[in-house]
Amino acid sequence: MPSSSEIVLVTGATGQQGGATARALLAADVPVRALVRDPGSRPAQAIEALGAELVRADLSDRASLGPAVEGVRAVFSVQMPPMTETSVDFAGELAQATNLVDAAKAGGVRQFVQSSTSGVGEHTRVAGWAEGRWAAMADYFDTKQAIMEAVRGAGFARWTVIKPAFFMENLPMLAPKGPRGGLLTVLKPDTELALVAVRDIGTAAAHALRYPDRFHQVELELAGDLRTMEQIAQTLSAAWGVPVTAPSMTVEEALDAGMPKWGAGHEWNNAVLQPARPAFAQELGIPLTTFAEWADEQLTPVAG
Repeated sequence: MPSSSEIVLVTGATGQQGGATARALLAADVPVRALVRDPGSRPAQAIEALGAELVRADLSDRASLGPAVEGVRAVFSVQMPPMTETSVDFAGELAQATNLVDAAKAGGVRQFVQSSTSGVGEHTRVAGWAEGRWAAMADYFDTKQAIMEAVRGAGFARWTVIKPAFFMENLPMLAPKGPRGGLLTVLKPDTELALVAVRDIGTAAAHALRYPDRFHQVELELAGDLRTMEQIAQTLSAAWGVPVTAPSMTVEEALDAGMPKWGAGHEWNNAVLQPARPAFAQELGIPLTTFAEWADEQLTPVAG
């Protein structure tokens, strides 16, 4: 039987994953308390208009989280590390997650669902990791690993970790000059990406929150599709109505052509195929979105 009559606290409710989770829960008539820093913001008001209760709190402020978790059955947890133009505060991300885990446990929360990223827990076994080849990725993955271990070890009656693959929503960002400017990326034409639509993260989280027994101790490698960059380019071409090709560029060439600096991190994907697969979610009864379906719904043909 689904658990749907008690409040679920959703963090990140004004963002992508938390917003998708809140909407999926509300659509299933599950009461949602949305944790927001500014209840007066437009995104917060939009979630409230759908039926969510807003609570003002900040994951970086442990004291603010006590009232937020009071009376809730379950928590959906997602963090975004504090960032500046030149740095990412991974210690701050870990502190946010630890604050929430501690508050939830102290508040008697019975179920905790954490969003992570595909491959966490397996990353240290990747070829070249021990030799330092992927040192630039260490803080990112090690922080996610530490958060996952905190959730596992907290003693919640029910817990789940969702590990989403590469967001479909991020693929158009590989064309920073627009569709006619083409893809500017270090991802190679034959690089295969495990892909997930953000709404499917929300659907998966809502399933876990509604069926806590079925999803207890599940670490779900979540993907809705598996596509090469060549296939991705073909799908983008069809959706945008302009030719799109998958380039083969070095980091230097891509940066010189206008690729954002964060794109250099995609070299990891050329060497490491994320373990997320559609079959894992399908076996749990979670509906998924293919990349072609997502593109048809979300992208519009280029004018002219």
